[in-house]
Amino acid sequence: MRKIQNAFDQLIFDAGEALRNKLLRARNTVVWYSIYWRRMQRQLADKGIRAFNSDIGREYLLDQFGKYDYATLSKRDKDIVKIVNVLCEFYATGTLVGARERIVLEGIIGNQVKQFINYLVSLRLKPFTTREREHYLSRFLFYLKDLDITSMSEVNKVVILKYLKTLDGHKPTVVHMTLRAIRTFLKYLFEQGVLNMDTSLSVPKDKYVKQPRLPSTYKVEEVQRMIRAIDRSRACGKRNYAMVLLASRLGLRASDIACLKFENLLWQQSLISFNQYKTGRLLQLPLLTDVGEAIIDYLKYARPVSDEPYVFLTGRPPIGRIGSSSVTHAVQQAFIASGVNIEHRRHGPHALRHSLASLLLEKSTVMPVITEVLGHENSASTRYYLRIDLTSMKQCMLDVPPVSEDFYSQKGGYFYA
Repeated sequence: MRKIQNAFDQLIFDAGEALRNKLLRARNTVVWYSIYWRRMQRQLADKGIRAFNSDIGREYLLDQFGKYDYATLSKRDKDIVKIVNVLCEFYATGTLVGARERIVLEGIIGNQVKQFINYLVSLRLKPFTTREREHYLSRFLFYLKDLDITSMSEVNKVVILKYLKTLDGHKPTVVHMTLRAIRTFLKYLFEQGVLNMDTSLSVPKDKYVKQPRLPSTYKVEEVQRMIRAIDRSRACGKRNYAMVLLASRLGLRASDIACLKFENLLWQQSLISFNQYKTGRLLQLPLLTDVGEAIIDYLKYARPVSDEPYVFLTGRPPIGRIGSSSVTHAVQQAFIASGVNIEHRRHGPHALRHSLASLLLEKSTVMPVITEVLGHENSASTRYYLRIDLTSMKQCMLDVPPVSEDFYSQKGGYFYA
């Protein structure tokens, strides 16, 4: 570890420790933040600035980007702004506050929002979704507080429309997410009997249409190359190899791999049987030979001794079930190590799931079978993958009818000169 020589060094060290121990950021993230802070320290030193404070941090950003519009910055530049602001925040407060801690929910409405979020959690919505609703409702709550509104029964269409005017400068996605959060919250209060009228019906509709991205897919050769890149001589490599095979060969979601228990492995029937975390539906898939052998290799030679019912465990104390983020990280690291081109392509477990669906489509597998393999509730979800079936799309191409040469030279025509 670099020797601490001055207050700037101490600030960087302490901020890194806060990232690691308080916000529980990954080691690579802390290293990346520290590297940039050191780079900034050297750049400031070249200008004769040996200390740091929040004003210096803000001036540094102005020197880098001018009077920037944050929304127009590239992702890399946005990351730089965030990294510098983190150091400014730590200098000013002596600590770092996570996004969830910044959300303040007070009063009667605040407590109702908390109950609503707990209700969403009970529905097993994704944590990202619940945090999103909480975020937009907390901003709406600040607006209501400024108006001295202390009860949701006072919220009507006029109040909501006036709030929307404060969002005019934001992207359409912000407005859409805000409306959705308010609408679902009002619907919840009506269903719980808190409101006498269903005022969710008064929330205006917007015309926002999310354009879905094409699924990221990889060819069979690329997936094989990624799998071969995993170092199976190490304990964590044996675990990651088994997890990656479950994702690539069977299309399992990261959450289902992380939650896999011994009772789900039916060795006699060569089946994997479990209730999916996302849908709760029972899914049974064949326990393929290479997948089974990889799991056995991990259990015999790499899995820590533990009474945990889960198959895949953390490699370091405290020993316990791994999280879905660890599964995602394992797949991403394997892709990076393999040298496969991942530019503009997602490279986590879901990309392997998409790749399996693409392979099945290429083999002309019927839609109901793909639906069963992927564990979808119905074929409507599976149709999402039809957009990547270029072979079938080509069969739907129509010939362009010939056009007479006179069309292009007719008087008054578009090409007439």
